[in-house]
Amino acid sequence: MTTRILIADDQENVRIGFRLVLDSQPDMTVVGEAASGTAALDLARHLRPDVVLADIRMPGLDGLELTRRLAGTGPRVIVVTTFDQDDYLTTALRDGACGFLLKRSGPTLLIEAVRAAMAGDTLISPQLTVRLLRRLQPLAATPGVAALTDRERDVARAVAAGGTNAEIAAELNISAGTVKTHLASIQTKLGVRNRVGVAARMWASGAVP
Repeated sequence: MTTRILIADDQENVRIGFRLVLDSQPDMTVVGEAASGTAALDLARHLRPDVVLADIRMPGLDGLELTRRLAGTGPRVIVVTTFDQDDYLTTALRDGACGFLLKRSGPTLLIEAVRAAMAGDTLISPQLTVRLLRRLQPLAATPGVAALTDRERDVARAVAAGGTNAEIAAELNISAGTVKTHLASIQTKLGVRNRVGVAARMWASGAVP
């Protein structure tokens, strides 16, 4: 099934860029755009999209209020913003957001966030994830971490540090494809769906210094 997406951002160039990225995916289509939170709320009620991408600072309703009003009404909301403030992140997640991305995260993470939201998962930009997870108190043991090979543990630590596949490949002197293969194995062993889950398990287990 095709995921129907509504883009809410007051910058036209951002909306155009997001549309180009998302419409290029065979399982996604942008069904509407809004330049304000108020317009986005009206369009969401009329178009009934599966996912709403919401900027934070918009005329009318801001993205956080839009998230709160849409929570539980059907569409999944992913906040996409320039501002990496922790209070924005915690407020968005508390009020029902299914993802929180920085605009500089790039098109791959945007696509992954939409798919994660549709799968019932939550994806957060790695830069923010690392900062939040450092607040966790290490646990005595986390199921699955002990099952990782030495190389998988290296990859998992790098993911927990916020590295992209390309950065991890360069750091470990392996190909990006090999990183992807290791990451798939790591996710299976840890019982998580994405790199955010990998990072959470590594921080919680105390495996990341």
